[in-house]
Amino acid sequence: MSWNEVLGATALEQAKLVSSKQVSSEELVRATLERIDAKNPTLNAFVSIFHRRAMRAAKEKDAAVKRGEALPLFHGVPIGIKDLNFVRFSRTRMGSAGCLALLSPVDDKSAASARRGGFVIVGKTATSEVGAMPVTEPDIHPPTQNPWNRAHTSGGSSGGAAAAVSARLLPIAHGSDGGGSVRLPSAFCHLFGLKPSRGRIANAFGLDDREIMYTCGPLARTVEDAAAFLDVFAGLDVGKPHWAPSPPRSYLETLAPPVKPLRICFTTSSPVGPTDPEIAAAVVRAAKLLADQGHHVEERALPGASLAEFLPLWQLLIGTMPLIRWSKTQPITKWLHDEGKKLDPVKVQAQRRALEARFVAAFAEVDAWLTPSSTAAAPRLGAFKGKPPEQGFNEAAPLGAFTAVFNVTGQPASSVPLGLTSSGLPMGLQIAGRPHADDVVLALSRQLELIMPWAGRLPPG
Repeated sequence: MSWNEVLGATALEQAKLVSSKQVSSEELVRATLERIDAKNPTLNAFVSIFHRRAMRAAKEKDAAVKRGEALPLFHGVPIGIKDLNFVRFSRTRMGSAGCLALLSPVDDKSAASARRGGFVIVGKTATSEVGAMPVTEPDIHPPTQNPWNRAHTSGGSSGGAAAAVSARLLPIAHGSDGGGSVRLPSAFCHLFGLKPSRGRIANAFGLDDREIMYTCGPLARTVEDAAAFLDVFAGLDVGKPHWAPSPPRSYLETLAPPVKPLRICFTTSSPVGPTDPEIAAAVVRAAKLLADQGHHVEERALPGASLAEFLPLWQLLIGTMPLIRWSKTQPITKWLHDEGKKLDPVKVQAQRRALEARFVAAFAEVDAWLTPSSTAAAPRLGAFKGKPPEQGFNEAAPLGAFTAVFNVTGQPASSVPLGLTSSGLPMGLQIAGRPHADDVVLALSRQLELIMPWAGRLPPG
């Protein structure tokens, strides 16, 4: 295999190459770092690159192979960790000039899970400031570009992760999702992204997560890689499962066909904003494909939810973030924080629970809902800058019209590539499942992947 082929392989394929000694982890990580060094100055996907540490870790992985040890799923495979998370002996800046940028002496739970799964952490990927916006355009570095069109955003807040995987700087990346921050970048960059159920993966910072809206999740080229990532991070293969009910078998195993006939509803409409007609048509085509596979599919409206109902939840989340000097943050971030500090947390959580009950009820007789991942394709860079904070946020918010509600409810949801618009920008389909039905979401996603393969389609250049 050429090195272009190796770097274009999936994460599980790369792990197999390492475990079978066809490629050493040292060689793989060195080639990955060389590609990052060549491409990152333009893409701005990484904010930190761990050259020496990654090479030391790769050599340790090769030594384990030589000793004949039992190897975890992703042994010797490179990965990036989002810069909202703590990786030992590295700085965390959270995309903000206001962050205290502490040097962490330990890994958080996400970084620790990555290591237990065999990954080699090669760096930290870019995020929007404190993860607040659906575009990755912080003041501390140039905006992260979309490999499909460099004049457009890769999304946010896991924009660096999406750009890195899409541009083949990484085979898979760690992200986090509080309102669509894995699913939106995945949709914008022609990737598969998964937001797991609340409670499926332990909170990275050890917090009680029974009402927290965010969780970590993978941005991947294939459903198989994402399912294996979930096995690792949920503690099914290594570590200890979190409080969500465990599946009857590993998520990787649940992908095996057939998928039993399901009751599926779809919609392309949201009260938060209009959906681009090309994206709406692509969602309808995907619904028809699933109907052709024997599923009962019908169009139906989801319960209504306005931006005004979601906004206090987001403001409270930003308003309670520690370690930030808010006077040094971007105008939209500071506005969200300042408004969030005024809110009564008890009342906001009561509002969240009421919204959760409304939407979970829509799944009483439905196994899955299909929606667009985003109302529009990736906006141009700078689309929301230089405007009054409330206006800029309100103009960006419709991008997450379909994703944010499943952070409120804690239900699992994926973003599946749907091809390209007429202007060459990727589109995404969201598949949302019942509470804790991550296996159903993954199985449906895999079924669509087999019907309309997407991994072979690469960005230009």
